[in-house]
Amino acid sequence: MRKPAHALPFDRRRFLRLTAASALTAPLSGAGLARAAAADVDVIVIGAGVAGLTAARQLTDLGYEVLVLEAANRIGGRLQTDWSLDAPFELGAGWIHGPKGNPVTELVSAAGGETFVTQDDSLLVISGDGNPLKDELIERKEKQLAALYQRIDATFDTDQPLTSAITQLAPKALADPVTAWMMSAYTEFDAGGPLESLSAYYFDEDAAFDGANVIVSNGYDRLLGPLAAGLDIRLGHPVDSVSYEKGDGATVRANGLDFEADFVVCTCPLGVLQTGGIRFDPPLPKKYRSAISRIGMGNVTKLALKFAIPFWPIETQYFGLTGGPMGRWASFMNYRTFSNQNILVGISVGAYAPRAEAMSDAEMTADAMRALRTMFGESAPDPVAAIPTRWSKNPWSHGAYSYAKVGSKPADFDMLAEPVAGTLLLAGEHTLFDYHATVHGAHLSGLEAARRIDNDLA
Repeated sequence: MRKPAHALPFDRRRFLRLTAASALTAPLSGAGLARAAAADVDVIVIGAGVAGLTAARQLTDLGYEVLVLEAANRIGGRLQTDWSLDAPFELGAGWIHGPKGNPVTELVSAAGGETFVTQDDSLLVISGDGNPLKDELIERKEKQLAALYQRIDATFDTDQPLTSAITQLAPKALADPVTAWMMSAYTEFDAGGPLESLSAYYFDEDAAFDGANVIVSNGYDRLLGPLAAGLDIRLGHPVDSVSYEKGDGATVRANGLDFEADFVVCTCPLGVLQTGGIRFDPPLPKKYRSAISRIGMGNVTKLALKFAIPFWPIETQYFGLTGGPMGRWASFMNYRTFSNQNILVGISVGAYAPRAEAMSDAEMTADAMRALRTMFGESAPDPVAAIPTRWSKNPWSHGAYSYAKVGSKPADFDMLAEPVAGTLLLAGEHTLFDYHATVHGAHLSGLEAARRIDNDLA
């Protein structure tokens, strides 16, 4: 059995780290950004999203000298809260999925977060001709869809696109407007990818914590402050390359400057890895590159619409519209259940999300309003403000979150967390299958990267 790291014989390097820990109190900006441009530290963390901040926080608290390089001019990555509508619009991650036992619940609570349960069964689904559908019909269709997914699990021994498996077992399912809507609003949204790209074998095999999903009604981004406090974070530092050697540390190049460290934790999103946003020298081993290419990077498009007055039932949490193209404004979330602001947030998923993001702001708003007027009547007024998201267009993400694409396996996700040459580690929601596509997955991956460095590599 491996001894705990702190039970090892006297380690001069560890002693020097611990005695220097009191110096790691630079603020997030200002003095931290005014330091010498290059640095030689114990660990460089690439990315100041939840995974990167978690790894940096943990390692700093263990006494390591850590530098965080962030491409954007803000921290948070795909966790970003916008208050310009006088209520917290979560441009990226929006929920704590399964709050019971979820480590993110503790982070939010410690940061003064207030949570609100968004009841999944507080739902009004409207047909393409504007008529509300009965709850009994929705419940029956939900049971049929759940039974279909169970049959898929029990029937097929080889992987294939989810659409193929559905068509073989239930040829009429995709043509049924209510079932097709559920596949978008439930499956494509939860998984993060289009139905035709999802693995029929693994799309629903990840793990989950217990409890009804909650939002943070006073802003999800408040959990970032405690994670980032005192860290040396260089904003506006996109990393160009990482040169690493086994047992001889690494050099990270950003903004034309070289930063050196014994270890590097790269937490950039899967989409950045897939598009070659960072050059690795030597290239990542083939098995890593193959896994990166097999995993899917999905997209979810949100559009926050603020109105002068509400024209919808303000006590209902979610609204759905059947009959349109799959993924087109699959659901609308009602802010009046937890806020006094008249805001609806439309969500496009699957193959429709990139179509929506290719629209101008005005075109996207008009498209969503056509859906809302189908649901609530032509008299529905124009919004007084609108905020769209475009994660697939963001050069620091190239998508919203990872998904189990046909041809990928859980081992592809988990293998990415294995250290490369004892020097380079990858972290992020795409590096653990059980909790991929979640904030808690990103957080847990950051903890794991820090644990590997401290217990196995240092």
